[in-house]
Amino acid sequence: MASEDSYVFYQADLPALSFPVIEDIRRQGKLCDVTLKVDDQAFTGHRIILAATIPYFHAMFTHDMMESKQKEITIQGIEASALEALINFAYSGKVKIHTNNVQSLLVGASFLQLGKVREACCEYLKKRLHPNNVLGVRSFADTLGCALLVEASNRFIQKHFVEVCSSEEFMSLHFQDLYEIIGRDELYVASEEQVFEAVISWVKKDVVSRQDNLPELLTKVRMPLLTPYYLTDRVATEELIRTSHRCRDLLDEAKDYHLMPERRPLLQSRRTRPRCCPDIIGLIYAVGGLTKAGDSLSTVEVYDPNIGRWQMAEAMTMLRSRVGVAVMHNKLYAIGGYNGSERLSTVEVFNPDTKVWTKVASMNCKRSAVGVASLYNRLYVCGGYDGVSSLNTVECYNIDKNEWTMVTSMSKHRGAAGVVAFEGHVYALGGHDGLSIFDSVERYDPQSGQWILMPPMLTKRCRLGAATMNGKIYVCGGYDGSTFLQTAEVYDVLTKQWSFIASMNVKRSRVALVTNCGKLYAVGGYDGESNLSTVEAYNPETNEWSFVASMCAHEGGVGVGVISVL
Repeated sequence: MASEDSYVFYQADLPALSFPVIEDIRRQGKLCDVTLKVDDQAFTGHRIILAATIPYFHAMFTHDMMESKQKEITIQGIEASALEALINFAYSGKVKIHTNNVQSLLVGASFLQLGKVREACCEYLKKRLHPNNVLGVRSFADTLGCALLVEASNRFIQKHFVEVCSSEEFMSLHFQDLYEIIGRDELYVASEEQVFEAVISWVKKDVVSRQDNLPELLTKVRMPLLTPYYLTDRVATEELIRTSHRCRDLLDEAKDYHLMPERRPLLQSRRTRPRCCPDIIGLIYAVGGLTKAGDSLSTVEVYDPNIGRWQMAEAMTMLRSRVGVAVMHNKLYAIGGYNGSERLSTVEVFNPDTKVWTKVASMNCKRSAVGVASLYNRLYVCGGYDGVSSLNTVECYNIDKNEWTMVTSMSKHRGAAGVVAFEGHVYALGGHDGLSIFDSVERYDPQSGQWILMPPMLTKRCRLGAATMNGKIYVCGGYDGSTFLQTAEVYDVLTKQWSFIASMNVKRSRVALVTNCGKLYAVGGYDGESNLSTVEAYNPETNEWSFVASMCAHEGGVGVGVISVL
């Protein structure tokens, strides 16, 4: 009969206290009952310890295998130094990972089925991925079936594609690996030119054996997304292209895409779809704008989606409200605007690396309430208000020459219009001429220099927000002459139709709309009673707007741009 007052004593630290003793006994060579041999090196140990801590030896020693009775066992497929380190790990629970041993340890841990050590090696390599080693790490990880390390390597390649292209490993890639990489939607490139140049460089590294691969590789380069100038001046003059019928056919397809925009719906394919890297987080900069009292600001603040809050950034050199903002070459341009007493023609650019605003050439015209878009390494400024009337004039900025030139004017005078770059064209949407507010949309072709009318929006809008996302144009908010709007709509280029999406939570005139991380952000505005510091984001998958952190230093009227962070 069991006693009811029995007591169980449990010493929780016994295993932790015992293993150092067992390790010391092994180091003295006592009580060891097995010797593991690799090449000409031998390591003694205790079967019970090895079986208890290393799955490979558990299977070997506890099943009726020949090695279970042998005093000496020869191990194949693992380096001696790695085996020694992993036997020591079996006794101490510690292993030192460094650059010189991580690969052999990963091979050894995989062989011995030491999952935790394998994971630790993979984490070590993940944190040390570099453009010069990532392709080798990916290949090595793939060989060992380290799926998470392969995935991390792939994401690194996508995010740092341009730098990876400069590595020796890239130039040594097998055709099939290169073909797969350049076909990805997720590559982060400033323009498709970088993919084309990477392919040409790879082929020229060994022209004799690689030039036959060029036509197939070019099917993965999104040639229609190259500028007409680049297609003519660079692609068409490349000897490797000129001497290949298949390459010239792909070049012709790209030229047709630009020459015959009315046929673009028929030419839609993977090659016409812009790439988008989901791992590139953009910082949203809110520039200039207004105080609650309606005064213009030079203030700039920045929203980081990773931390979900706004922080102060470097202020511009001058006050600007109703300012045009665009991003080109990952630099932020503040164009024109109103300083509280006059409309501005001045332009300044912010370099996120140096954190400095620098003045560049001024426009030919003073403009506030101006729309700006970046297309083919040019900035286009459309319409606006000069203090007397709404404008129909358009200017183009050449960064190489640091000069603005007038191009073809719009068909309508458009102040406070939405302006976006989309599929090789500049779109001007809505706005007003001082008398009427428009639902009309017109499109500029830089190649022909002509503006043509496009399907009108469903709603008249001035002071609207406009942006592009996932191959569509979105507009939101604005003012229709009697109502401050909270509706939003989207234009589908395939159907050539506008349709409503979910309305914003708040009425927003003078709203800035921008795309970042697969969402639209509607920033600030005016609801008919007060300037707004609130911000809401649109998720196209759920067709819902939800509030995010409000601006900390602005009360609406801002210009907005997104700078990518690598």
